[in-house]
Amino acid sequence: MPRLVPLPPEFSGRAFSVRQARSAGLSSARLRSADLMSPFHGVRTAAPGTAAPPLSPYESLLMPEPGVLERCAAYAERMRPGQVFSHLTAARLWGTPLPAPFTVGEPLHISVHAPQRPPQTRGIISHQLPATGLAPIRRFGLPVTDPAATWVSLAAVLAPAELVVVGDHLVLNPQSRDPGDPRPFTSITELAARLALYRGRGKRAAVRALARVRAGAESRPETLLRLLLVDAGLPEPLLNQAVRDRQGLLIGRVDMVYPEWRLIVEYDGDQHRTSRRQYERDQTRLDALRRAGWTVIQVRRHGLFARPDATVARVRSALREAGWPG
Repeated sequence: MPRLVPLPPEFSGRAFSVRQARSAGLSSARLRSADLMSPFHGVRTAAPGTAAPPLSPYESLLMPEPGVLERCAAYAERMRPGQVFSHLTAARLWGTPLPAPFTVGEPLHISVHAPQRPPQTRGIISHQLPATGLAPIRRFGLPVTDPAATWVSLAAVLAPAELVVVGDHLVLNPQSRDPGDPRPFTSITELAARLALYRGRGKRAAVRALARVRAGAESRPETLLRLLLVDAGLPEPLLNQAVRDRQGLLIGRVDMVYPEWRLIVEYDGDQHRTSRRQYERDQTRLDALRRAGWTVIQVRRHGLFARPDATVARVRSALREAGWPG
């Protein structure tokens, strides 16, 4: 069996176009070899995957799910000027928490502005945007619709609660700031302005979702928990607030708080599995809050997704015990 011609070093660990390969002297037979994959027409990559583009420090903290950058980088080798990653693909590039995880078989969403014709090839879903659409920006070196345009494009795709989740993510102004972290990616005002121009499917649902977007929720479960409580007729809690003891000393920040009734609701995620140190810090903080006279309700995944009725009952009971008249 003849030995394979080695790939040029510049093709190592990344996707490359067939045109680039032929310019480098690779034959058609070499491009059909079993050690190469063809994720898209006219694109090759060495199995099993493609190296992601180099990242700046802040982007490494906001990484999309595994496989997203590699898949997009592969398609970028055949992108023409004016094409841009959009819709669900753009949402994944912005690191938004979505209900379903990314899989290699998920089509990429590619948009162009009229009158340019949308691309047609396997592995993508193409869209044509109005000619007056805003220019794309670059993220991870890839052309992508800006955060507000991305959110609006999801109006016809996501359930209303999930649209609120994405909105919360995009407008979040994190308390722990990194010098290179540009968040918030957008604002509620900008989302409203972009939605006012939208004429597509799902606009009514998006208008209702926008009214529920808040700058403060730091995860998808936190947003869904807030919506669960409000939809059950309970008061809307304040988000991501600093709580102090009676001497004015900071105890810590909490996910959701009802100051009038000295009640705190915390979503208890997977810290016990992912970081024992963080989990111990969280428990120390919650113990200090209880000693300071706060009632703390911790909600786990089961209480949010499997038994939401029980969670609502717990919070309602605690509010009434604290004097809420509802």
